Amino acid sequence: MSRVHNFSAGPAALPEAVLRQAQAELLEWNDQGASVMELSHRGQAFIDMAAEAERDLRELMAIPTEYAVAFLQGGATLIQALLPLNFAASGQAVDYVLTGHWGEKAIDQARPCADVSIAASAEGNGYTKIPARALWRLRDDAAYLHITSNETIHGVEFADTPEASRAPLIADMSSSILSRSLDVSRYGMIYAGAQKNIGPSGIAVAIIHPELLARAGQLRAPILSIGNHLKHDSMLNTPPTFAWYLAGLVFKHLKQLGGVAAIEAINRRKAQRLYAVIDGSNGFYRNRVDPACRSRMNVPFFLANDVLEADFLKHATANGLIGLKGHRVVGGIRASIYNAVTEASVEALAQFMIDFAQRKA
Repeated sequence: MSRVHNFSAGPAALPEAVLRQAQAELLEWNDQGASVMELSHRGQAFIDMAAEAERDLRELMAIPTEYAVAFLQGGATLIQALLPLNFAASGQAVDYVLTGHWGEKAIDQARPCADVSIAASAEGNGYTKIPARALWRLRDDAAYLHITSNETIHGVEFADTPEASRAPLIADMSSSILSRSLDVSRYGMIYAGAQKNIGPSGIAVAIIHPELLARAGQLRAPILSIGNHLKHDSMLNTPPTFAWYLAGLVFKHLKQLGGVAAIEAINRRKAQRLYAVIDGSNGFYRNRVDPACRSRMNVPFFLANDVLEADFLKHATANGLIGLKGHRVVGGIRASIYNAVTEASVEALAQFMIDFAQRKA
């Protein structure tokens, strides 16, 4: 077996050590005589595993004790639809800062249930920079302020937590959670789909301040109440047990690496290496994002034309470098270098880029 260097944007690479442990435990997990996928989520073994996964996540992110943690189905997109239902009154104002494609999607999910205002938008500059905080038009009566911390398609990331308004700050961190240190107490809510830095697709994490959970929200079915999921320990209905188990293994793997601070240092080196190759290519590779808000998780770049980009992708695949085709919205090339992508993989890509540019320039 020969594993390739995987730069897929999501579902994305998982740590090889985690995959090997899951492989070893696939037929029999935790001395239960069966796979974790075959056991009841109501059984004590699974309940203990789920509780331990939450404890590990709380430790990794230094989550204050008063915050609730939920493991939910439906991914970040469903959570986006749940935000106004749970945390805003019918027709109440909600503010969104638009910095890319996934910010657009978050707005689309909220519009049927709330008075959505785009407080600031980077659409006019092609989503290549984040609007200055001083230019945000925030409403005093907004139920919350929403941002997308990292835009996977456009490669734009908030370098720091922005100053919030009177309203709680809610952040979609699907592609940046656990990649860098942050102060959770500055957020009303953080949520993230798993399939980039947490585990496989099928589960999402939500970290929520009690002030939001105390809100009545709007008329909704019980299954659409985040508070109801929390009352049932995220097991209101049958959860994605295997995805939850794998997320728990990833959390333990990150702790073994030294925690979020250690992985942040690795991520910084990985991103710096690729941006250095791009910026040092004399224009052969071009990244359009303002350097002040370049993503450390998703590095998009462009070559002179579609023919050259197709040739790049063809030869990259032949050299064991996969998942590099840019999203259909913007095209080009994109290297997603989430936590599980090793420095060795990034170095292999960097060397390929240098060699390709020397042959084709």
